[in-house]
Amino acid sequence: MCFSTTLRKSERDVTKRFQAKLSVQLEFTPYYHLNGFTHGNLYIVPMEEPDSIYPSMWGYIPPFGMDDPNGFMKRYNTLNARSESVFSSNTYKHSIHDKRCLVIADGFHEPHHHKNISYPYFCHYKDDSLFAFAGLYSELDNELFSCTILTVEANERFEFIHNKKKRMPLILDEHWEEDWLSPDLHELGIKELIKAGFTTSEIEAYPISRNLYKRGIDTNNEIAITKVDYPELNEQGSLF
Repeated sequence: MCFSTTLRKSERDVTKRFQAKLSVQLEFTPYYHLNGFTHGNLYIVPMEEPDSIYPSMWGYIPPFGMDDPNGFMKRYNTLNARSESVFSSNTYKHSIHDKRCLVIADGFHEPHHHKNISYPYFCHYKDDSLFAFAGLYSELDNELFSCTILTVEANERFEFIHNKKKRMPLILDEHWEEDWLSPDLHELGIKELIKAGFTTSEIEAYPISRNLYKRGIDTNNEIAITKVDYPELNEQGSLF
């Protein structure tokens, strides 16, 4: 699962890394912590315009939910899409073929459970550089998008962190980003990319303040990325 992301880089860094321009002339707003359940905007590179970056509401709205997006979001959690079922799902099958996107980030949070207590872990590239999740999007109106992040079965390293659900977001290796957006990629190729496209870059992960999970606390600051030493977790060791 991935319900919380960071994007702390500047507009210049983002546009340079993805060789794309911001298409909606609004102020670019970096963030330390975006909680998906607030349905705030992520930044995406859509398949139909690979040289453009758009803000996109986090929480995918399928065609059958567009008459009442708010009602749909109250009934369904579409922050993530299970990669194993995107071709058969009534929710996502409309987009997997021709509405794939890159979801831009430089970090995310995953829950780790120890003795029935949940600890948030901050995960990012060792060099803290930008990356892209594999995503799907829908167009609600002109220049108004919604999106979701694909998840896959956790590898050995992420099983250690997300030790309850054992899932992880599909972080695309930079080599496969262009392919993910290619209109020539058909079902077999999409499935192969999902299977083999996870990043080869080194990932660092460590626990942060449990205040990330509390209401009424401003977590859109360095609290969302600052390491916290929990003695009870040190006893477990680490794969990172």
